[in-house]
Amino acid sequence: MVDTTNFRDDYNFRGSDAKLHLTERFTRTAPGAIVYQFTVDDSTAFTRPWTGEIMMSSSPGPLYEYACHEGNEALADMLRGARHQEKK
Repeated sequence: MVDTTNFRDDYNFRGSDAKLHLTERFTRTAPGAIVYQFTVDDSTAFTRPWTGEIMMSSSPGPLYEYACHEGNEALADMLRGARHQEKK
């Protein structure tokens, strides 16, 4: 379980503020399967806490953190160079 509080005042997730309280649960349901459940609680933005659930399964191949590639200006050039080498 991950319990997160102390968000910044300028965070503003769907109208929420520093009172936002996020609770996350990760439950392995089978080999290669996880259920991700979350609860969002912020009386400033919502009349009551709300929850969501996402089923996740493992994927083949390497897994890259999205943040490492976000805004990566060089990625297009690296791919262009790789496609050029493939043509040779």
